[in-house]
Amino acid sequence: MPDRVFTELQRDALQEIANLGMGQAATRLSGLLNAFIELSVPRVRVVAVSEAAAALREMTGIDGPVAAVRQGFRSEIKGEALVICRSGEIAELGSLVGGRADDHDDEAHHGTPGVDDALTEEELMFDVANALTGACVSSMLDQLGRMPIFSQPGLLGEAIMLDQVFQPGLLAWDVALLVEVNFALEDQRFRAHLVMLMAEESIHVVSRAIDALLHSL
Repeated sequence: MPDRVFTELQRDALQEIANLGMGQAATRLSGLLNAFIELSVPRVRVVAVSEAAAALREMTGIDGPVAAVRQGFRSEIKGEALVICRSGEIAELGSLVGGRADDHDDEAHHGTPGVDDALTEEELMFDVANALTGACVSSMLDQLGRMPIFSQPGLLGEAIMLDQVFQPGLLAWDVALLVEVNFALEDQRFRAHLVMLMAEESIHVVSRAIDALLHSL
């Protein structure tokens, strides 16, 4: 399926829908981390799933190991939400989340060295993923007149390559609508990428939903 699935008007509308969704997600992440969040411009593409890793690498500039959490969502529009950040950056968030990192550090002195630190990073990754996915995906689908049901989130890995994030069998579609937005902390190295991949059969549902939304304005 070619990338030009949407008209220019539909693509602009979808980017604005993503903008509103990421604004909701940024507010939630800012509250979690008590820090100002800088937002990117949403990027929208229709891609072959086999080429999704290469497309994301081109869009984000990420070429090293990443930590990644996935969470499926379904309604009439279904897909997968992925939260991805460069490996090692998540550890920098510990000092921003009030008290939690210190609590785990205290436990680490009484347990196996390193184990609690790893768990802390995993929990932080899930917290960031929950904040971004829940707010952004829910907001976008709500604007399209749908209410998503989410599956349990799962950690794909803490030091894997993008090709492993999009490994065969993870996504059971040939083509997907890819929406990428990223969130950065002001004066911090940390940047999280939220990637929504909507199933091939959902692309036409999204197109019709955008048309209905535009018609109602």
